[in-house]
Amino acid sequence: MPDADYRPLWTSAEILAATGGDLTGAPFEADGITYNSREIVPGDLFVALKGARDGHEFAASAFAAGATGAITERAVEGGPAVVTGDTLRALEQLGVFSRERSPHVRRGAVTGSVGKTSVTQAIKAGLDLAGPAHASIKSYNNHIGVPLTLARMPTTVERAVFEIGMNAPGEIAPLSKFVRPHAACVTTVGPVHIEAFADGEAGVAAEKAAIFEGLVEGGAAVLNGDVAYAAVLEAAARKAGARAVTFGTAQGHDARLLDFQPFEGGARVKAELYGRSIDFTLAQSGFHWGLNSLCVLLMLDALDVPLETGLAALAEFRPLAGRGQTTVVQAPGGAFTLIDESYNANPLSMAAGFRSLGAKPVTPGGRRIVVLSDMLELGDQSRALHEGLAAPIAAAGLDLVHTAGPEMKRLHDALPVECRGLWRETAAELAAEAAELVGPGDVVMVKGSNGSKASLVAKALAALGGEA
Repeated sequence: MPDADYRPLWTSAEILAATGGDLTGAPFEADGITYNSREIVPGDLFVALKGARDGHEFAASAFAAGATGAITERAVEGGPAVVTGDTLRALEQLGVFSRERSPHVRRGAVTGSVGKTSVTQAIKAGLDLAGPAHASIKSYNNHIGVPLTLARMPTTVERAVFEIGMNAPGEIAPLSKFVRPHAACVTTVGPVHIEAFADGEAGVAAEKAAIFEGLVEGGAAVLNGDVAYAAVLEAAARKAGARAVTFGTAQGHDARLLDFQPFEGGARVKAELYGRSIDFTLAQSGFHWGLNSLCVLLMLDALDVPLETGLAALAEFRPLAGRGQTTVVQAPGGAFTLIDESYNANPLSMAAGFRSLGAKPVTPGGRRIVVLSDMLELGDQSRALHEGLAAPIAAAGLDLVHTAGPEMKRLHDALPVECRGLWRETAAELAAEAAELVGPGDVVMVKGSNGSKASLVAKALAALGGEA
């Protein structure tokens, strides 16, 4: 018997109302939406976007996989479609329609040079405990991912959080205006994607601050008060008519970090939240999670989630794949600990990672080792920023540094001889020598920009224990 409360995510009538398109074929309903024909599950709506390949070429396979309808720019074979003049524009229209048909949903948005995805998912963990919630998956944070995430939002949810990213100037404000968040945060500001900004990190700060332009009237602008460009963020919040809320280590912040004590598999945090002393446990041991956790709690508070619920979520929220996942690898010569930070890297996250690795306990004879691949998109500052990693490595007391890539050769040459490990032209070459990188009792962290393939090294090291 059909569920009396069942409601499809989309009907063809709603799609027509949102896009002004024309229906070819019979009316339809859809329970999901995607633009990737390989991800279709029965009941999905397929959006034929034009990118490196024309999505219309895959409409037939989408219908064969179970799509119940499509959004296209021309009639296609295999099933009904809403035909529009521009499928990307239609996806944006669906996102706005979805937002407007659910005015009860409290929405949050997250950006920052470091930690966007992890903070977004930690917020989602808190929202889930508070009631039905929705969030970005993976790193769906661009001109396609944000409207797609909005279009996927069920009408039954109470709260939602969206990740918003950028590669160039002028990208964040339009995406924030799609979301129209009730609370938006900037996790931190650093030299990331700076090759796209003539004014470097200052330009990055201004771009990140643009997330506040989309806030609903009186919304909360949650920002990192410790960063050098905090004044830029606060000015943007004021200009947007937002309520500025700050987190950091200094007196005067709404959320102030007092102490962070890592232990195996987590950390203990002492802080003040709106003047109230709080003491809580995290399932994260990286030092950057001290401030990250405060950002999460402020966002949850702004989205009407009780503090106790947020703390319960943080106590169970574990590192995401490639973002600090820790495993013990049972290699033939002896076990070692692998910390996989291979998803992404920049000078800020590198320094935080070194500090966290330096605090890890090792057994007698064990070493603290880091394996690094190139940081990308640093423009004419790349050489100095790679060489500059030598200082935080020394401060963390790391024992050995293996590197891969032409930019990391700069760091290799800048390191003291006693901690220089292997250097190879590519991460793939370094991965082929995985067994030479570690020994029994070592704790090894792998970190690098996604495009420089640090993940190949992480996988090769994991495979030493017989893992696929």
